[in-house]
This record gives sequence, structure tokens and C-alpha cells, in this order.
Amino acid sequence: MSNNKSILITGGAGFIGSNLCEYFLAKEYKVVCLDNLSTGHKHNIEPFFQNENFRFIEGDIRDFATCQEAAKDIDFVLHQAALGSVPRSIKDPITSNDVNVSGFLNMLTASRDAGVKRFVYAASSSTYGDSESLPKVEDVIGKPLSPYAVTKYVNELYADVFSRTYGIETIGLRYFNVYGRRQDPNGAYAAVIPKFVLQLIGHESPVINGDGNYSRDFTYIDNVIQMNELAMLTQNPEAINTVYNTAFGDRNTLKDLVNYLKLYLSEFDEKINDVAVIHGPNRVGDIPHSLASIEKAKQLLGYHPKYSFQDGLKEAVKWYWENLK
Repeated sequence: MSNNKSILITGGAGFIGSNLCEYFLAKEYKVVCLDNLSTGHKHNIEPFFQNENFRFIEGDIRDFATCQEAAKDIDFVLHQAALGSVPRSIKDPITSNDVNVSGFLNMLTASRDAGVKRFVYAASSSTYGDSESLPKVEDVIGKPLSPYAVTKYVNELYADVFSRTYGIETIGLRYFNVYGRRQDPNGAYAAVIPKFVLQLIGHESPVINGDGNYSRDFTYIDNVIQMNELAMLTQNPEAINTVYNTAFGDRNTLKDLVNYLKLYLSEFDEKINDVAVIHGPNRVGDIPHSLASIEKAKQLLGYHPKYSFQDGLKEAVKWYWENLK
């Protein structure tokens, strides 16, 4: 049975966005993908071009007219488009702000004007800033530690104001270190897991920033898809117009991460076990420890993540081995 609901996925050619496109096309939604291909890749979405329910708009969220075109006849927006990376925002705060704040406001306004039912957007765990409390609970945040963190917090403020002022339903998902298939290992701002995997496959030593004891709540892509679907479809009035941690609810150190990667990759190539690890300086703007409380999402959205860190990592490693060699 075909689904007559339409979803706009901004940043749909990126890592998370393309996985969302794939998932909702399989559920027979009509999917519009908006992406300027600055950090996303056409090869991530090329398999969908044959699907009559898929439409690709190559455009930039910084252009309001493009946002208006993309939002036409849309029921739900899953807003993933952003310039990620703390180091990138420190190097170039103006572009990060243009994309992540002005682009967000364009998309939110276009969605309001088009009568979109619900606007679900990618928020960030970086919003917790210098708050040292663990686990991270949604209503306890600190001061931002980077321009990127500022932009993602501003998104939450705008979403809240739009919900109160204009009545558009919004839900923010504070992503915690998402990883999995299609995450780009290349470029100066590549995420740590695919970057380490690519280095290990090539028998190169991965560089850990600091002593390796910084910890993260690494979150597998399928848990993130699950949260987007729950946020998009919830009928619970208490569950909307708020933000949720989107995570597994456990943490692992960078040392743990490298050890697991070596363990799982060495099943394909025994030599990977012998690759040495190098330690470099800590990165500016990095939070030492990150761990999410997922109680709010459990209670209000019925979220129960399907993949633990290790289970997700096994799946990811298998995909990387088949696709990155």
C-alpha cells in the first residue's frame, strides 16, 4: 500500500540524510531531498533516482526561494542540512552561522508558510557545552564551547519561538556522535570512526587526540532513524515542541573505540591487530565526556534503541570493509 505522505529531507545526500531517504522510501513515503552537495554526495542518493516517489532538488538552504520550493506540499520536514564539525566552525564561524542559523531560519519559515505539519530537526549534543553533569539531561546545559555549538543552540531557540508564535510543531533531536554506513571517511573534518577505519584498513596509525580517555556516547545510524520516525509520527501532545537526546545511553572511550575497531577489522585482515596508535594533542573546543540520558525519549516517544555501540560498530565495520577498500 503506497503512502501518500510527503517528507522533505534537507541534507538528504549526506550521511544521515541519505539513510533517512532510503528508510522512508522503503516505507513508500514521497521523499523530496534538498542538498547543495557541499558535504553530501550524489552517489549516496543515486540508487533512489529510479524511484518514482523520490525527487532531488540541488539547492542551498541559504536561498529562501529554494526553501520555499522544497517545502511545497510537504507534510513533514526532517531538517538535517548543516555544516558540521567543531574545528570547521572555529576556523570559519561566518559560514557555519550562515548555513546553520540563517539556513535553518529560512527552512523553518518556508515550512511555516507552506503549512508543514511538523518540523523535526537535527540538534546537537554540543549544546551541553561546558556543563560537567553526566548523564546529559535535556534541560541542564552549559555555555557553548564553539561557534558550531552556538549555532545549534540558536536552532533550538528559533524552533521554540516558532512553535509558540506560529503554532508549527517542532522537535529537536540532539544527536550524540552518530556513526554508520555512508559516513564519509575523507576530508579535513571527517568523523572519527570512518577516519580511523580507513586508516586501519590501510595499515596506517590512527591519531587519538589526547590520552584516549575522553569518552563519547557513540550512536548507530539505525537508532537515529528510529528517533526521527518516532518524532515525526508521535501523536502524544506532550512529546512535541521540545528537544530529545538521540543516543544509546552509554559511553566508550576513544581507546575503547580503537580497540573494538581493531578487533572487528582484524576478522577481515589479521595485520590490522598490529597497527600502532599515535596520541596527539587535545582538540580545541572538545568536550571531555559525553553521555546522554535517554529517559525523556523513552517516556514521551517510546524510544528503545535497537543497536548498542558494539552491535552497531560490527555492522558499520562490515559495511566499511565492503565499501572503503
